[in-house]
Amino acid sequence: MVYKGVLTKMQTEFLEPIQYYLVFENDFIHVNQLLNKPIEMKLVGYQCLSCGLDRPIFRQGFCKTCFFEKPLAGDWIMRPELSTAHLDKEDRDLEYEKKVQLQPHIVYLANSSNVKVGVTRKSQVPTRWIDQGAHEAVEIVEVPNRYLAGITEVALKDHVADKTNWRNMLKNDVKDEDLLIWRQKLKKYIPDEALPYFIESNTETHLHFPVEQYPSKPKSLNLKKQESYAGELVGIKGQYLIFKDNTVFNVRSNEGLVVEINL
Repeated sequence: MVYKGVLTKMQTEFLEPIQYYLVFENDFIHVNQLLNKPIEMKLVGYQCLSCGLDRPIFRQGFCKTCFFEKPLAGDWIMRPELSTAHLDKEDRDLEYEKKVQLQPHIVYLANSSNVKVGVTRKSQVPTRWIDQGAHEAVEIVEVPNRYLAGITEVALKDHVADKTNWRNMLKNDVKDEDLLIWRQKLKKYIPDEALPYFIESNTETHLHFPVEQYPSKPKSLNLKKQESYAGELVGIKGQYLIFKDNTVFNVRSNEGLVVEINL
């Protein structure tokens, strides 16, 4: 069976284990059902996630024009501390920015390759942790806007990592940490404006991924260069497909590619 569509990040269900879906315009694939089966992928074009045109993808699924012009790719997306909607100040589109920035946000600790701090909208918990391949996570603060979450993350980055080592995450080269102890240890570094929103009483969330075999030396598949690939799927973790020959494919970093998938 052949499926054709634009890659967007896999949709997930927080079950035991995590359930993954590749969703196209008129169809979807339940990826968990493909474990231990051969898959062939072929690049056939591009489709910007904003304008929908067949243009080379620049970053985050957008063509170059949309990346630099559309509010969905504003700097505050990657750097929440640059959010200004709470000041009624526009970056690219104030209406959109208010809609996204002026809602509850979570600053959290997650353990994927190491303990790291991150920011997400409350509505994206636990999806954000799933996408990062974290096997455990806990909320630190819940604040009313993205700016407060951003300045909290910036303050904590001096004392804990803010990046995941994707190779270690995929190799499952991780150790369990007591994130509740980490949370207490970091409390003194939270900015005064965010401290009233500190969360004292919740517990760790644990996540389990559908992986039959972890890669010993992950090799990242670049469909723009290779154009086609065939292999046996043995795992899904974060937004990565893991194949038996140690090849790994990051679906999210390939958003906007139009692919044919032959099952």
